[in-house]
Amino acid sequence: MTIRPGAPMPEELRHYIRARQHPACAIVCPWCAAHPHRPCTVPSKRREVPEPHQQRQAAWAQHIACCTTCQVTPGIPCHRDGQALPNGAVHAARYQEAEATAA
Repeated sequence: MTIRPGAPMPEELRHYIRARQHPACAIVCPWCAAHPHRPCTVPSKRREVPEPHQQRQAAWAQHIACCTTCQVTPGIPCHRDGQALPNGAVHAARYQEAEATAA
């Protein structure tokens, strides 16, 4: 098998190569605006943080998983009594569902 530099790589393989990153790093961080597959940074943009911001994890869970608590589909924000949860938060069950989906 010959390896060619610059050859296109399927997105499925690219995801597994980056498996050392948290799955939430696959989307843009709404808090620090870190690009996909790049680590989150502090507000001054000079130092990277080891874990993705909570807002990025919530956005990732909202993007890929259904919520079993409030019965919403992926992409729809979680709600309580008809009102969206504050600051884009999601229910704990949705995090669990997202981790199961990513595994």
